[in-house]
Formats: sequence, C-alpha cells, structure tokens
Amino acid sequence: MLAKEAIHLGAMRLTPISGEDARLESEALLCTAWGLTRAQLYARLGQEVPPAALDLFQALLDRRLAHEPISYLRGHKEFYGLEFRTDRRALIPRPETERLAELALAVGRQYQAGVTPPPTVREGAVMGTCPALAIADVGTGCGCIAVVLAAHLPTAIVYATDVSAAALDLAQENATLHGLADRITFLQGDLLAPLPAPVDLIVANLPYVSTAELAELPPDIAAYEPLVALDGGPDGLHHIRRLLTMTPAYLRPGGAVLLEIGWRQGEAVVALAREHLPKARVTLHQDYGGRDRVAHIELIKEPQI
Repeated sequence: MLAKEAIHLGAMRLTPISGEDARLESEALLCTAWGLTRAQLYARLGQEVPPAALDLFQALLDRRLAHEPISYLRGHKEFYGLEFRTDRRALIPRPETERLAELALAVGRQYQAGVTPPPTVREGAVMGTCPALAIADVGTGCGCIAVVLAAHLPTAIVYATDVSAAALDLAQENATLHGLADRITFLQGDLLAPLPAPVDLIVANLPYVSTAELAELPPDIAAYEPLVALDGGPDGLHHIRRLLTMTPAYLRPGGAVLLEIGWRQGEAVVALAREHLPKARVTLHQDYGGRDRVAHIELIKEPQI
C-alpha cells in the first residue's frame, strides 16, 4: 500500500471519533509506525509502506479507535517548544498550561533581575542583589513545567514534587532527555510537604476537575489519563485549598504562588487565597481563549524599618 493510500484509509477509519482531525491523526500515526518525521512522510507519499510499518500503523489505528490519546500512542508531546515523553503515568501536557509556564517565567525573570527582591536581600551584605531563586513545581506530572523553568532560568533552584512515584519517574526521564536532571530535585510526597525549605515561587497545576465533571469527561481522558491527576473533589478545589493552607509555611517573604485553575473557578480561588493569605495580592490571568486560567498570588512585603 502506498503511503498516501494508507493515510486516506486511516483518516476514513478515524473520522467517526476524530472528525476534522482525522487526516492529521492518520499522518501522525503513520509517522510513528514508520519512524519518520512529517516532512519525511510527505516526501514518501508515493512509496510503498514497509509491511512491518503498515502492520504497526493498523494496530495504532485500532488503539486510537478505542479512544487512546494520540500523545500516548506517539509517546511524546510538544510543550512550550520542547518535546516531552508521554505515557499513562502522567497527564498529557495541555496547551493552556503553557500560560502557567509563561507567567512563571515572567515572575522568575523579574526576581532574578532584582526588580522585586525580598526583604531578606536588603539585610544582606550587598544591597539590591538577589539570592538564588527557589521554585517548587507542585504536582509535576510528566515534569513539563519544571523542565521549562530549569531550561529558561539557568541559575534557579528547581524542586519538583508529586505524590505519584510513577509520575516522578517519567518527569526524571524528561529532565534527562533535556540534559537537566542535575538541575531539578525530584521529591515524592503530598504537595509542599517534601520541600526541604521555603521557596520564592510555587507553581502548581493540581487536579481541579470536580466530581460531577469527572463523569462527563470524554473517554480519551477518562479511560486513559490517571484519575489521581484529575480529581479535584466535590468542588474541584480540594487540592488547591490544601495547598493554600500549607503555603504560609513554605513561601518566603515577598514570594508568589501561581495556580492553574478551571475557567469557572476564578472567584472561588480568589476567596480561598484571601482567606489563607490575607496580606496577599491576588490577580487572575486569562488563557489565550480569554478564560480565567491562572491565579497569581503575591505576598506583600513588609515595609523595612
């Protein structure tokens, strides 16, 4: 079978579940089966697909028709310009989470530039210089946030925590893939509890799907992605609430928390932040679709005497 014929037949099979994305998915699966890039596949559209590759392609199509996500079938997903290994040990990185990464980098760069040094800096020997920025990526999953932060903030101290040992293994694999394994400290445990010391920036994409919403998730998510990384309890805010309860003990003066949230949770998260961190400034940032996506909680620095 020629490559162009295989793509067409694959797209026809996938149309009932993938709709307008069926051809792109068919091409992606043929690339995976044949070990080609998309450009290489296009250069071979008139060539016969090797029998072994064709058999694997058909097997991948069968798995996709059972609603297994493309990113798990292919074994990788791009996030913030970097490729990450993906499998059922952790959630697949979402495009909306790039907004969280973008804001975390902006806060980190501001700190490193010395624009808003914490009070302890002024008590040091050199006025206006900043100590090493310490960041905690809480609920790191596949490690995409931690790796992006370590890659773009080369002098920062980065911790990555997760309750799942399997997810941490995948995160470490991704850190190694990008040559950053020695830059990130991976810690297993509940939320902030594994941290050895307070940090300047807490970044967290915690489970925020409510119990009612879990029942409505499409099979691509519900049947394959880890439930522990999705379930946010009755109101979707169980883990966010617990994180904010713990935050005062783990955030340095002048520090900040960035939380990815559900698009209808903004008002509730602002109220929680003000309850647990009454002296903080809380701002909601929208994703690229204009919906509330990130809560930015900044501790107000006490005036110097």
